[in-house]
Amino acid sequence: MVQRQIKLNETGDVKEFVSEASKCEFDIDVFYNRVIIDAKSILGVLSVDLTRVLTVRCNGHDERFDRFLDRYAIA
Repeated sequence: MVQRQIKLNETGDVKEFVSEASKCEFDIDVFYNRVIIDAKSILGVLSVDLTRVLTVRCNGHDERFDRFLDRYAIA
């Protein structure tokens, strides 16, 4: 299980994130405070406060998705 912190700044970033997450065959969750959202749900991710840092937990590994997350990763 891999856990990363990311920041999505605008709606276009959310759409791209959900699209990439949907290509993975394993579960991906987004955590915000105590809320857990399915990363493959566009409505769920859009409901999150985009001014916050989000924690992404991947229950599998995909090199392509890891490289994608690097673009939004918080150091």
